[in-house]
Amino acid sequence: MLLVLCVDLDDDLGRKTGFSTPVIGRDPVEESAVALATADPEDSDVNVIFQGLHIYDDLDGRDESVEVAVVTGNDEGDVKANREVGDEVDTVLASLSTAEDVTALVVTDGAQDESVIPIIRSRVPIDGVRRVVVRQAQNLESMYYTIKQVLNDPETRGTVLIPLGILLLIYPLALIGSVLDMPGIVLGTTSALLGFYLISRGLGLGDRLDAAVERGRRSLYAGRTTLLAYVVAAALFVLGGVSGMNTLEEVQGATADDIGAPVMLAAFAYGSIQWIAAAGLTTSLGQITDEYIAGRLEWRYLNAPFYVLSIAIVLHAVSAYFLNEVEINYLATALTVGTLLGIVSTLTFAVLESRFSDEESDRETDDGTRQRV
Repeated sequence: MLLVLCVDLDDDLGRKTGFSTPVIGRDPVEESAVALATADPEDSDVNVIFQGLHIYDDLDGRDESVEVAVVTGNDEGDVKANREVGDEVDTVLASLSTAEDVTALVVTDGAQDESVIPIIRSRVPIDGVRRVVVRQAQNLESMYYTIKQVLNDPETRGTVLIPLGILLLIYPLALIGSVLDMPGIVLGTTSALLGFYLISRGLGLGDRLDAAVERGRRSLYAGRTTLLAYVVAAALFVLGGVSGMNTLEEVQGATADDIGAPVMLAAFAYGSIQWIAAAGLTTSLGQITDEYIAGRLEWRYLNAPFYVLSIAIVLHAVSAYFLNEVEINYLATALTVGTLLGIVSTLTFAVLESRFSDEESDRETDDGTRQRV
């Protein structure tokens, strides 16, 4: 048996005529078509239903086993409408009293209604799809639906419309640049914006920036100190870079000959290490504070500030030695102190974490035994 399915995805039939759907059988389908044509003669679904009746009469006249039905969705969106159509197709198939295999011929009025075809195919094999379009408006609805989908999809909208908009702005911006005697700057800026946008889209920088902004917003409203610590650390990093460059210039000015790369690195590190260490301490303490407030603090997290101090002591001593600011005895002492500080902090917090973990386990065991008793 061939089932001719007339699809009305946005339920114009039910909303405009009050017909209960699905509509099954030639006479009820014809009555629904007349009712819809009377209620709204300009509705394209009228043509769909009459096309379904035309196909039914043609096949029935050739003594083929055929049935016709109208299934509808709703006007609440594609997902809910598709589900509604699927449920009505199930109802139609359940009402067919035949032992023959059933296949479907889907009749629609355009690309939007055809989005439901996978739903129908999951329930009954489809022999074909017949699209009914008014001759004077051939492909008009398909083009409209495609443009509508592009404008409604944020990903496609950002990919297509933003570069197109920048390109369309080139000519008016060039005119403005000519008036201001700055055509090169205007065209260069426009090209740079387009280039940066395409690079960011290609590397996915937009998604990463959105995620970073969202994390910052959540941190701000959640009262997390990490956000403040990162801001302060960024300022300290900048100050450290400036201080390192000043120290490097002083060393270059005090030396008549050219200095090598190791001395340059040592000068920069010697001038900036205290600021960078302060930034590291700020971020680590901010993270520890947030973990403590959230109840997730573990003893080994407390190693971070001591590691920062150890690394800072070692780098300061090495850079000072390269600049002949300290003797080798100072360098050896600093290396020893930095190493011992890191080892002692690691062992101390490891022992504390192990001891407190054992006490907590014993406490939980005692509580469990007490409850069983």
